[in-house]
Amino acid sequence: MTQAPFHNRQDAGRQLGAHLIGLHPWPDTVVLGLPRGGVPVAAGVARALGAPLDIFVVRKLGLPGHAEVAMGAIAPGGVRVLNDELVRGLGVSAGAIAAAEAREAAELARREAVYRAGRAPLGLAGQTALLIDDGVATGFTLRAALQAVRALLPPPLAPARVAVAVPVAPPETCRELESLADEVICLHTPPGFSAVGQFYRDFAQTTDAEVRACLDRAHDP
Repeated sequence: MTQAPFHNRQDAGRQLGAHLIGLHPWPDTVVLGLPRGGVPVAAGVARALGAPLDIFVVRKLGLPGHAEVAMGAIAPGGVRVLNDELVRGLGVSAGAIAAAEAREAAELARREAVYRAGRAPLGLAGQTALLIDDGVATGFTLRAALQAVRALLPPPLAPARVAVAVPVAPPETCRELESLADEVICLHTPPGFSAVGQFYRDFAQTTDAEVRACLDRAHDP
């Protein structure tokens, strides 16, 4: 690839939204952005679909000493997904996993409070819950999100369908997510995938203020 396909997350949201509209109708859909980077993408998708926007907070569990490497992820309701092969292979202790989980659970709660600003989560009963991130590498955060969306809301409060849409991901990760979601849509599944950021010309970190602004605009147009 000679040029990244996305200028920034807003551009990725516009492209992804246009692609989704071309696939099939999306009635009764709630768009759920994974903070922080997934929210600007999700905002563009929600605008394209004419659908409401909300967040679904998931936190990566970083490998001790190498925080950028995911050994798993957590989501609301006590959902935890671990890369058992990596944890066993590197001999990560139960104590180290518990410490990482406690840290990330505190950050998860902080983000929920900051981003929602007193707003209740949108109802998902009978809806399509469309989970959006700015890209996928290992897929652990989205796996945790998918499990949590299904586990947190028993019938009749549960969504009718749970789908995933992302701008870019490795093909093997998309195949793994298909076993958990009703539908997985990805714009680009390039070979030689190393990191999500390589597919963006501008991949600056999304701030809390930007997430809040996306949600405020969606709730108070």
